[in-house]
Amino acid sequence: MSSIGDAAHPAVYYDGISSRRRQVELRLGAQLDIAEHGIVLATWRYDDIRRVDGARGLRLTSAAAAAQARLEIEDEAVQRLLTARCTALDQDRGGGQALRIVAWSLAAAASIVLMTLYGIPLVADRLATVVPVSVEQRLGDAVDKQVRALMGGKSCTGAEGQRAFTKMVEALKTAGGSAIPLEAQVLSSPIPNAVALPGGRIYLFEGLLSRARDPDEVAGVIAHEIGHAEHRDGLRSVIRTGGTSFLFGLLFGDITGSGAVIFASRTLLDASYSREAETAADDFAIRAMTNLGRSPAPLGEFLVRITGNGGKTTIIDSHPVSSERLERMKRAAPATAGPPILTDSEWQALKRVCAAG
Repeated sequence: MSSIGDAAHPAVYYDGISSRRRQVELRLGAQLDIAEHGIVLATWRYDDIRRVDGARGLRLTSAAAAAQARLEIEDEAVQRLLTARCTALDQDRGGGQALRIVAWSLAAAASIVLMTLYGIPLVADRLATVVPVSVEQRLGDAVDKQVRALMGGKSCTGAEGQRAFTKMVEALKTAGGSAIPLEAQVLSSPIPNAVALPGGRIYLFEGLLSRARDPDEVAGVIAHEIGHAEHRDGLRSVIRTGGTSFLFGLLFGDITGSGAVIFASRTLLDASYSREAETAADDFAIRAMTNLGRSPAPLGEFLVRITGNGGKTTIIDSHPVSSERLERMKRAAPATAGPPILTDSEWQALKRVCAAG
């Protein structure tokens, strides 16, 4: 296999064969080379490249690659370069909408069979990469209603506190290099938890906020949840826990009233993510915090401190902390500290967000 040159651009790649998410580099030469650690994994002809539905910047596939192969590019400069070179980028859009709907329906139907034969986790990982963003957003709406009903939480309305929270979320999103649309709120639930739902919703529960000692502890948690949203882990979790009932809902267009969604919403709050998913979310949190000149270590220390203090459905249940994770966060501390993510007055406003209004 050939080696990639110096003109490399970052992207995320799914080969369509395995469920593995790869951080790759792109070389825009006579053809598009997709490489990992300097080794070319695939080469796509520009006239084979097509745009697919996606909320993460530019999301591409190739007519000559595996059906589920996907390439996600967030860098706007690289997006412009690729758009200029890909002469048939939107060839299958518009008039091909009906064909894509049929293809998605067939994928859902095939997934029901594969899920029965090979198990839910494998199929969930594969299917999550091709679920249209519009479907994920509808699912997020349905799960949101169930989560609020289960937790009894309403959105906290303190204007100054919400502005401070929005400032924190946007800073972390930018520092981590995420381009996905997010909706972040604090919910007035006493449970010490935070969750990333399908469709880019991130909720911080008042029970967790009240236990935080400084902005960096909350920022670490939120950065971690943005990482889960970036990688569509909430979607994978809902598909896994909903099983074949959920897939039938997808196939026949009923995902909002399905009993599987109710069950999946409950599980989304307290089920553990895989080690790979936790590591990827940690990587995002570490990158975001260090790019802001803040140590990611308070995230791990915060999670350890609340262990056993929150009763059921705490964040520690869904994000177990190992000594290895703690050590990674400590090692990543920047040599020079940057400015605080929130000022003292903004931090106090955030702490009071559920008491105001």
